[in-house]
Amino acid sequence: MVDIAEDGRTWLLSGPTSSYALHLTEADELLHLHWGPRIALDDAEALAASPLPGYWPFESPLDGREEYPVEGGPRFVRPALSVRTDERRGTEWRFVSYGTAGDGEELRLLFDDDGVAITLHHRMRGDVVERWVTVANGGRTRVELLRADAATWTLPDREGWRLSQLHGRWAAESRLTTAPLTYGEKIIGSRRGHTGHQHLPWVALDTDATEEHGEVYGCALGWSGSWRISVAQLPDGRVQITGGAGYDDSGLLLLEPGGAYTTPVFAGLRSAGGFGAASRTWHAYQRAYVVPDAERDRPVLFNSWEATHFDISEEQQTALARRAAEIGCELFVVDDGWFGARTGDRAGLGDWTPNPDRFPHGLKPLADQVHGLGMRFGIWVEPEMVNQDSDLYRAHPDWVQYQRGRRRTELRNQLVLNLAREDVQDHLWQQLDALLTSTPIDYVKWDFNRCFTDAGWPGEPYPQRLWTDHVHALYALLDRLRAAHPGVAFESCSGGGGRIDLGVMSRTDQVWTSDNTDPLDRLAIQHGFSQIHPARVMAAWVTDSPNTQLNGRVSSLRFRFVSAMAGVLGVGGDLTAWSAEELAEARGWVELYKDIRPVVQRGELYRLRPPADGLSAVQYVLGDETVVLAWLRSQSYGEPVPTVRLRELDPTASYECRESGEVLRGAVLLHHGLRMGLKGDLDATVVRLRRI
Repeated sequence: MVDIAEDGRTWLLSGPTSSYALHLTEADELLHLHWGPRIALDDAEALAASPLPGYWPFESPLDGREEYPVEGGPRFVRPALSVRTDERRGTEWRFVSYGTAGDGEELRLLFDDDGVAITLHHRMRGDVVERWVTVANGGRTRVELLRADAATWTLPDREGWRLSQLHGRWAAESRLTTAPLTYGEKIIGSRRGHTGHQHLPWVALDTDATEEHGEVYGCALGWSGSWRISVAQLPDGRVQITGGAGYDDSGLLLLEPGGAYTTPVFAGLRSAGGFGAASRTWHAYQRAYVVPDAERDRPVLFNSWEATHFDISEEQQTALARRAAEIGCELFVVDDGWFGARTGDRAGLGDWTPNPDRFPHGLKPLADQVHGLGMRFGIWVEPEMVNQDSDLYRAHPDWVQYQRGRRRTELRNQLVLNLAREDVQDHLWQQLDALLTSTPIDYVKWDFNRCFTDAGWPGEPYPQRLWTDHVHALYALLDRLRAAHPGVAFESCSGGGGRIDLGVMSRTDQVWTSDNTDPLDRLAIQHGFSQIHPARVMAAWVTDSPNTQLNGRVSSLRFRFVSAMAGVLGVGGDLTAWSAEELAEARGWVELYKDIRPVVQRGELYRLRPPADGLSAVQYVLGDETVVLAWLRSQSYGEPVPTVRLRELDPTASYECRESGEVLRGAVLLHHGLRMGLKGDLDATVVRLRRI
């Protein structure tokens, strides 16, 4: 709920453990007051009574203190809002009114600048604060949004801030790094038209936090296009975090009279329980407010890509489906190669009808066979892309992004459709709706395998809007498909983890974490991913050994399965080449995963040992059930048997180990640890504990 002072100029939002407060001065300056432990409205009003420092020609008392700094006036920090009209550039707003929405959970502050209306939105979801902004043209001839960030976050005064972020590249996403924050700006983002493999739109700041202790502030942006987050330590030591859609300030949108733009949500949280508690708060928030149908556990899937690549047929897929059903898979997904002239990556994208040579009667016979085996049926699509060698491109070469008079850059032999065009949107809706209507499809893996390069739109008066409108069109198409086909689940993929953010996750059921399925490499990727996102959405596959896709590493089926069981389990190997012994072992692992699945996908995560250690381990807790997954990279002769200290158990209770039948006291598990029974190289195990 929102608490409001009697004078209507101080506002306080509170969650279970934290509060967020802001204040409007008599000069209509909106100041940030507090983001930290829970406080009362009286405390917020006392903070509001403190006077601002005086002005100085080279410094502004507003810098580092404003809730949403705009361009113009005595401000020298990075502006969150930059507006240009025919007369001027910048903003000089006046306060109009405040209000609440959503049963009093959302605070709305309305400002006006000569016909340009700016509404700041704040909403508390547990201990997560959601912030976003709406800018509307109330009647001016022309309003250009050069930049409209979702929020600026102001941290409390501390010394020695450290910045954590998730960086990477294709097949090496979500690598966690932490470094001291220094004076100036640190900028992360994407200029690629999608979220990107290089950075997840998340940062965390602390001064001395550990996994279990200390104060952590985190921010995450819900946007699936180009984006930017700036973390600035100002000359007086104050720290602000500003983020939103778009990478630079060259122009976001042109608002015609009556037009409006709403930014994505930039969410933030404060945790007093270290990085582990911060992650659990993020996970609970996403399961409650972001991920569709998060209370439903995701099925074990089989995906045909690594088994077959483009060389597919109905008979071959049927053989794989039989093997997948035998080991207990619940969803069978036909990946790339089922449509158009798609016998390789040079043709077929854009023609979303079954290849008549490979599927002479369409996909329905295969779907019916898969359903008859007791599994759901899924397909792979990449709707935002097109090959030049396709019926779609030959009919509509102007439907792609391109710059007049320039070469059309192909990456992976494909071009990007201009989804900002309404005719392209209509075409994709018709194609995909017809596909999902004509065939009993339960699951769609939605891929995006290249970045924007030639983001032009010849003939469009304001072509820059392509960057923003493409994402809005993607969201609208997904929303429309989900509404028309409520039984179909969607997975977000972009060459692996290139489109993972709160925006796309609010429209998909899970995400493809990385194209890297090597089980050892995956531990570091999954460790970083877990800093912000829950296991419920983290797809992970068991593939063949040696890993011929990337590094040639040899690993046991045990190690591969336990690595993938940390999220949404899938299988992607060539099951027709697996031995009877391997298939029997795989069936046992799948059965075990189904037993622990509710705890893994819906439980609270505790990171016991990081992947950088020789032994790494995670623990999931749901009610009286505890699951521990552990992986040993290597062990030298004479080293002690690895143990891990568990978390969040009742020290006075007893716990039965379902693997050994041994009964252990909670106090022993918490303080002395659990022997994992691992040895040698690339060993792994699963331990199930039940409170008795």
